Amino acid sequence: MGEFSTETGPENTFSFAQRLMSSENFMLLFREGMGLIEETASYLDGPGRKQSKALGTAASLAYATESMRLTTRLMQLASWLLLQRAVNNGEIMQAEAQNEKNKIRVDNASRDLQNPAWTDLPEKLRSLIQMSFQLQRRVKHIDNMLKEELLREQAANTSNPVGDQLSHIKATFK
Repeated sequence: MGEFSTETGPENTFSFAQRLMSSENFMLLFREGMGLIEETASYLDGPGRKQSKALGTAASLAYATESMRLTTRLMQLASWLLLQRAVNNGEIMQAEAQNEKNKIRVDNASRDLQNPAWTDLPEKLRSLIQMSFQLQRRVKHIDNMLKEELLREQAANTSNPVGDQLSHIKATFK
């Protein structure tokens, strides 16, 4: 019968977010994100372009604005997904990826759609926008978990100068 360790040091901590990122769940998220990017590009370059030409002035302006926001949001999400895949493949460390991820904007997932011409936009564009927000919320949640775990690891690995001095004093008087 094996022994069960009850040690609680940083080397024995379970990393839920990192385990999640290295699982099949991440690959599903990755494929979903990349699929949404492909679907959006295909729509905007094909049927969306034709549909936008049939819109009135206000709806046409809203279409241009929302499609640009959608494209920007998806490129930010693609960058995040590709960085995380590089971590999973051992190409870069999580801390290095996190420094790069800090440059990526995945934090406006709760943005409300206040555009007055929203209902005049093609249904497919509205659907793609909603799906991008759902993906963005999921990525933001995972990113926050990874950041918290990285901060905990860094704090656990940082020496405590006061504690070190107290340890030296105790060792001196033993």
